[in-house]
Amino acid sequence: MFTPAYAQGELSFQKGICYATWQKERYLSTYSDKSLEMLAQTGAEWVQIVTTYYQQKFNSVKIFPTDKTPSDASIIHVINKAHQLGLKVMLKPHVDLIDNSDGLWRGDIGFQDEAEWRDWFSQYRSFILHYASLAEKTNVELFCIGTELCFASTQAEFWQEDIIPRIRNAYSGKLIYAANWNEYKKINFWGDIDYVGIDAYFPLVNKKNPEYEDIKAGWGKWASEITDWHRGINKPIIFTEIGYRSSEFSAAKPWEYNSDANIDLEVQVACYIAALDIFCNQSWCDGIYWWYWKTSPYSGGLNNRDFTPQGKPAEIVLNRWYTGNSSLLTTR
Repeated sequence: MFTPAYAQGELSFQKGICYATWQKERYLSTYSDKSLEMLAQTGAEWVQIVTTYYQQKFNSVKIFPTDKTPSDASIIHVINKAHQLGLKVMLKPHVDLIDNSDGLWRGDIGFQDEAEWRDWFSQYRSFILHYASLAEKTNVELFCIGTELCFASTQAEFWQEDIIPRIRNAYSGKLIYAANWNEYKKINFWGDIDYVGIDAYFPLVNKKNPEYEDIKAGWGKWASEITDWHRGINKPIIFTEIGYRSSEFSAAKPWEYNSDANIDLEVQVACYIAALDIFCNQSWCDGIYWWYWKTSPYSGGLNNRDFTPQGKPAEIVLNRWYTGNSSLLTTR
């Protein structure tokens, strides 16, 4: 019988929130410090720190930092600040494309030529080991070895024989990989790491302004699929990202970040409550990280349609759930 890691006393259920910036020194700012303090007041016990390197196109080999990449000093600062606030930390490096004019994204990174795969993984190795070493030095509790690399994650040999063993040598904590919602069943290296991570942007209901019951019903298929699949993998699962914009169609395509759909704060609330209702009671679910909390204490608000729950009813949902007052929650 499967027993989740938090029940085994290894780590607590990860009540998490993602924390991200695309500015070099933003994590060093007093704005970020204050915003992180506000994040801790939600009752979250874990924070996911995001940092991003880049490559030019989906078939470019070179991976490099830009002015949008947080500096090491800023990452060390925000990790230390999180620990001072009593938060545990997942460090989650990303790779993004500079040129995505063809509609492609990090999930499409890949090559047909074996030599190009070797060159790319050599670059990836340097990138990910840099952050694994930083995670070790700052006592990070959980390290993410990759995010949504849907094509590259199929190259199991590179991960199992090179990337993962080298990360293990550099970092002594737990490892996770953050698979895209339609990727997790295709990965062959789950047995080599500690957690299955899913960025859970599953499409739920294709209608405007759906009600809570519509959204909860929309989870039925996906929740059953994850549960059935988990019986064969016997590995704890964490939703490394889950999130919804405050807009009328956010349950239809949760991954969309550019949309002029009308603001609807209650759809975001219903999406939050439905996910928490369903997954916090699953024996295989070891945590949830909400995408995402911004690095300004003035972010969000009632006129904001972005993902952040800051200053919105969704923040109240998180606070009540994370502090054990979920019985006070209602849906429209």
